[in-house]
Amino acid sequence: MIELQNVVKKFGSFTAVDNLNLKIQAGQFFGFLGPNGAGKTTTIKMMTGLFKPTSGFCFINGHNVHWDPLPAKKSFGYVPDQPYLYDKLTGREFLYFVGGLFEMPPDEVKKRIGELIDMFEIGTFIDKRAEDYSQGMRQRVVLSAALLHDPKVLIIDEPIVGLDPRSARLVKDTLKQKTREGLTVFMSTHLLEIVEELCDRIAIIKSGKIIYEEIRDTSRAHRRSNGQLEAMFLELTK
Repeated sequence: MIELQNVVKKFGSFTAVDNLNLKIQAGQFFGFLGPNGAGKTTTIKMMTGLFKPTSGFCFINGHNVHWDPLPAKKSFGYVPDQPYLYDKLTGREFLYFVGGLFEMPPDEVKKRIGELIDMFEIGTFIDKRAEDYSQGMRQRVVLSAALLHDPKVLIIDEPIVGLDPRSARLVKDTLKQKTREGLTVFMSTHLLEIVEELCDRIAIIKSGKIIYEEIRDTSRAHRRSNGQLEAMFLELTK
C-alpha cells in the first residue's frame, strides 16, 4: 500500500507539489498523469526517498520512507525515467549486484534471475555488457532488477518511452500479470493509451495539485475511448 499525507515540496519560493494526499490499495494499478512540470517526477522522488518533503509524509507498506527508510525501501522496486545500468557490467552481473544490495541469499538471487530471464525474455543478451544494449534491453533489465527482491510495490516512471513495439507489449503484459498476482503499481506517464489499457485508477496532477481522480473498470466493455480520455485530459490541464 502507498499513502501520501499532506505532502508539500518547495524549491525556494516555488511549490512543486502542493498538499498532495493519496492512498493506493494493494493490487491497484495506479496511473499518475500530468503535463510536463506538473510535479509527477518530484512526487516519485519523495516516495522513493530521493527528495525529502518540505512537509507531510510518505508511507510505503506502512513504513515512513524518511523516518524508517530501510524497511520502506526493501518493500518497493523503482524504475526511473532513464534506465541506468553500469556499462561495463553484464545484465546478469548487475542483477547479482542488486541482489547483494538487498542482502538476498546468492541461491535466491540465482533462482530469481532465472525466473526474470523467462519473464522479460532477456536470455539472449543477459551475459553481454550493458554498453551494447538497446533502450528496450536496458528497460527490461532495469525492470528485472526492480522486481528481483519480489517487492509488494513497484514505482515506475515512464515505463514505455523509447521501447520498440515488441518490448512495449512484453512490459505491459508483465505488469498486468504482476498486478493480478497482488503487486501494487504506481506509474507516472504522459502516454494516455498506456493508462487506458493498464490502470484501474488514475489521478491527474497540474501545478503540483491533484485536479482529478477516477476509479476505472479496465474491462474492454467499459473502457473510455482514447479520444474521450484525451479530450478530458486536455480540458483539465489547459
